[in-house]
Amino acid sequence: MTLPVIPADAQIIILGEVHDNPQHHLTQAAYIRALQPSAVAFEMLTPKQAAVANGMSARDTDLRDALEWSESGWPEWRLYQPVFEALGDARIYGMALSNERVRRAVTEGAAALFEGDATAFDLLAPLPEQQQAAREAHQQDAHCNMLPPGLLGGMIEAQRLRDAAFARTSLDALAQTGGPVVVITGTGHARKDWGMPAAISQASAATVVVSVGQLETSAQGESFADTPPYDIRLFADPVPREDPCAGFKMMDRSPGS
Repeated sequence: MTLPVIPADAQIIILGEVHDNPQHHLTQAAYIRALQPSAVAFEMLTPKQAAVANGMSARDTDLRDALEWSESGWPEWRLYQPVFEALGDARIYGMALSNERVRRAVTEGAAALFEGDATAFDLLAPLPEQQQAAREAHQQDAHCNMLPPGLLGGMIEAQRLRDAAFARTSLDALAQTGGPVVVITGTGHARKDWGMPAAISQASAATVVVSVGQLETSAQGESFADTPPYDIRLFADPVPREDPCAGFKMMDRSPGS
């Protein structure tokens, strides 16, 4: 597999993914083998799970059971197994937040739930009006245009919390291991305009971040024209999925319709 080259001075490399696309995970594994990072931070793991993983000598199906992966809510282990098998001696970090904290951020705001210096990550300031509107439109589209408008602002606060928390963990991993640090996360978090790279830059402008956005081609085999900004964009064929809007449509169907 020939991959675009990551600059040699990169300290944090964010490898985005569409969670259920197997090609994206194979690409992540190939990058890890090539980069041989000192640390790999996972959106899918809590700090407690990371500690379990770091205490195991073999990162294979035994790790799957130790992490209780089948109860995690993430796609099946076989998709992520190549990533774990590629880790070598890299130290594992868990970035996941509890569902309770994320839910509270919807009503209380990102700054109130952030464990750290909220000012350093610019969580106290409102978003620029244009970005706020763009992010609300993005959230509405991602939820099949079925969200109450009053909920959109809170959902963006929850996303700001996650991006800032992921950025903080990545910076901690860099400080503790010397880097480079690879981050395994959803492609939305890899966006340079408002995802993890922006949060890292806000808190540590000197840190060199490279963002790899892994996306899918359209049903017609063409790449999306309005792709968000990344340093590197990679496209894979989409995987078969059920209609993500089917559940919303059923909820919206009135009796007798």
